[in-house]
Amino acid sequence: MPNRLARETSPYLRQHADNPVEWYPWGDEALHRASEEDRPILLSVGYSSCHWCHVMEHESFEDDETAALMNRHFVNIKVDREERPDIDQIYMKAVQAMTGRGGWPMTVFLRPDGAPFFGGTYYPPEPRPGMPSFRQILTAVAEAWRERREQVDEGTARLVEALVRSATAGSPRRVGHALVERACRVLADQYDPVYGGFGAAPKFPQPVTLELLLRQHLRTGEPAPLEMAVHTLRQMAAGGLRDHLGGGFHRYSVDRRWLVPHFEKMLYDNALLATAYLDAHRVTGDDDLRDVAVETLEYLAADMLDEAGGFYSARDADSEGEEGIFYVWTPDEVRRILGAADADLFMQAYGVSEDGNFEGRNILYLPRPLETVAVAAGVEPAELARRMTAARRLMLDERSNREEPFRDEKILVSWNGLALRAFAEAGATLGRDDFVALAVRGGDFLWDELRDGDRLLHVWTAGEAKIPAFLDDHGALGNAFLGIHAATLDGRWLDRARRLADEILNRFYDPETGLLYDTPEDGERLIVRPRDPTDSATPSGVSLAAELFARLGRLLDVDRYSEAARAAVDAEADLLERAGPAFGRLLSVADRLDAQPFEVAIVGRVAEPAESADPALVHGPASPFRGPGLDEKTRQLVRTAHAEPLRNVVIAGAVASQASPSTPLLEGRSLVDGAPAAYVCRDYSCSLPATTPQGLAEQLSSLRDEPRE
Repeated sequence: MPNRLARETSPYLRQHADNPVEWYPWGDEALHRASEEDRPILLSVGYSSCHWCHVMEHESFEDDETAALMNRHFVNIKVDREERPDIDQIYMKAVQAMTGRGGWPMTVFLRPDGAPFFGGTYYPPEPRPGMPSFRQILTAVAEAWRERREQVDEGTARLVEALVRSATAGSPRRVGHALVERACRVLADQYDPVYGGFGAAPKFPQPVTLELLLRQHLRTGEPAPLEMAVHTLRQMAAGGLRDHLGGGFHRYSVDRRWLVPHFEKMLYDNALLATAYLDAHRVTGDDDLRDVAVETLEYLAADMLDEAGGFYSARDADSEGEEGIFYVWTPDEVRRILGAADADLFMQAYGVSEDGNFEGRNILYLPRPLETVAVAAGVEPAELARRMTAARRLMLDERSNREEPFRDEKILVSWNGLALRAFAEAGATLGRDDFVALAVRGGDFLWDELRDGDRLLHVWTAGEAKIPAFLDDHGALGNAFLGIHAATLDGRWLDRARRLADEILNRFYDPETGLLYDTPEDGERLIVRPRDPTDSATPSGVSLAAELFARLGRLLDVDRYSEAARAAVDAEADLLERAGPAFGRLLSVADRLDAQPFEVAIVGRVAEPAESADPALVHGPASPFRGPGLDEKTRQLVRTAHAEPLRNVVIAGAVASQASPSTPLLEGRSLVDGAPAAYVCRDYSCSLPATTPQGLAEQLSSLRDEPRE
């Protein structure tokens, strides 16, 4: 019979619904039973695209003998870390404190009150050198609970005290360029000059780190930070980390060369990487970086978009019982699909060999530039590009007949916020109205469907929204809304961003200390209120909120936002000094706060119906404009305003026929002789309006060329 997880909406939890383990979801029922029966809790945390989570399920949770042992001695709780990042964060810190390492699946043993006393990650079904079996762990923990309770309680008390201490900051002081410089020096020491990236294998993309390096280059003019960022981006794009057929990036590379990935695909990686490639294109003007950004977003639109407007969370690494089998090829398969001549070129271009590079098969990658392949093959580069485009299309069509990896179709606000911001900024920068339209549609969906009264909710699955939103949900979505406003000039997005910022101040922020917490003040009481400003695979909630405050403070000229941004950054000064590269986005916010502020105000017009074939292209059916979006001259100004990389710029706008958002940037601004106009301002003091893209570009480029701080 299915266990209690069959009633859950989380795809990960539902994957365990037929286990013989008497699983509970996290909640009062399980905690009450543990307390009533004085049983320890076995907490198992994972996520749907986690390969080793699946391995442990098959080895242990589907095993009748192991399940009987779990059911006899414990109240067993299964948690989807993506639904409950607060629970995951608390107990991951506990496991790291106990073992010196962490990861998923995470296995933690708790007292009935939720206090942890023992934990680890993956445990095998049979003992291995230096690693006991899972059944041995279960037996030993049950025995300790029965016979050495006093020792258990003493250790638990020390651990909980350490967790409480870790949720507080050190002595606040102003964070400035010195800490940014220090972090960039550390990154330079860790940099791999051959293959890009930082440190040894496994290698993770770290897009927020690359963002910090791009900012350092803009601030100082030094070439090294730019070279590190761009070389890393190009090496990742050439490697097997990137899906060269379907687009998008896998989670991380197990080797130094970015060749062999862990094959899961995550929404957040692709959203953040698309933004990193776009930013690098804006700094360098290089088309290859732009093309990767576009391809990555097109992948998300093709594979991860729900019909309601939100984006799904992940694609699994496994299919047909094997990791990566969906993505790899043999030479015979390539020849059968492409024919001899094109197959030979394709295999040269994408590193396909008879021996293979992954368990006898081939991960596609670019071992050398296509221009080099063209010269070696005696083919014109344009002809090679045409043939490889056609070959990739045929290979992708063939791949579509394979069993696809499982797709986790829950929609998380925080990750969607990262994606919507990427679509809005890329759409505005590159003139891709379809990208902007996706951002608008997704933003409306999240705002309409993931709110309960005045509260934002965290997750939506199959029509059901639940769980009060966390700090990163508010911060990521607020920043996305500012991006959508800058792309559309629609004032409702600015209003929505302000409401989210106010919710953060009211529920997550301590004005006395400047600390931001990851859970709301009136949220569920756990053993400690979690708070972690460290960037992991995604920017921390602290950094996203601080960035939202910094941007909104400039846009609206509201001191409480600007002051909260500064306080939130400065409260983490000790951590930033000790481990700067772990706080890339927060250091980028510090750089923004110290940079000369600039503002661009655009007053535009709505397009005439004939200018757009799709009357909902930009503003969408829910828009108060109910029209075909911005006219061509306004769109050109918006695109130009986004093209120039400045470290502390905000863009506000309005359409002349509509009420302007409440911001001093738009006070007294109007069309010029009936034409759309852009006003470039420094501390709200504006230059003469520009009515052409060329005039606006000249004003903005002059700001970039000013002496650096």
